[in-house]
Amino acid sequence: MRIVVAEDSPILRAGLVGLLEDEGHEVVAAVPDATRLREVVAEHRPELVVSDIRMPPTHTDEGLRAAIELRAADPGLRILIFSQYVETQYASRLLAGNSAGVGYLLKERVMDTKDFIDALERVAAGGTALDPEVVSQLVGASNSRRALDTLSPREREVLGLMGEGRSNGAIAAALFVTERAVEKHVAGIFTKLDLPVSSADNRRVLAVLRYLGV
Repeated sequence: MRIVVAEDSPILRAGLVGLLEDEGHEVVAAVPDATRLREVVAEHRPELVVSDIRMPPTHTDEGLRAAIELRAADPGLRILIFSQYVETQYASRLLAGNSAGVGYLLKERVMDTKDFIDALERVAAGGTALDPEVVSQLVGASNSRRALDTLSPREREVLGLMGEGRSNGAIAAALFVTERAVEKHVAGIFTKLDLPVSSADNRRVLAVLRYLGV
């Protein structure tokens, strides 16, 4: 997989490049700011971008705004935000257009390189990978909660794990229940959120977006 890395910390940037190359991926460019990120994506046409949020010159939200622009220009580009901050406004915009192939992980909460690579490859395959804290803060920033208020505590747990990009089998393992029980909870979520079967829409994605308030 062809990857671009945008990270202003030289040590972390080098570490990400080494990790990705060790896993057999090709890092076509590694840059320290959002301006160079836009340039190298236009030049190299990577399959996936791994980007921090706060980079020069203002160290606010450059990386996330660049990611939104890059996805708008190329909806098929996979984006993995890797930061120590949660920026709810721009994160919601990044997820709102099309959440397939988007991830958002928090640096201090990734304790294992295998978990990072698993999340990256899930995003590369068109799935999602959202840190639970990101999910929680996005939910807290949302005002449209009426339908979600009807969900049971277990249904909320299941929906939160769906937001992390987990399959029914993975959710069952995380909650120590059967996969059949998870299927029933998912069906209940779809019913309560008024998400009927549709050939045009992915109900899991729509449910997660509703959960995130985007």
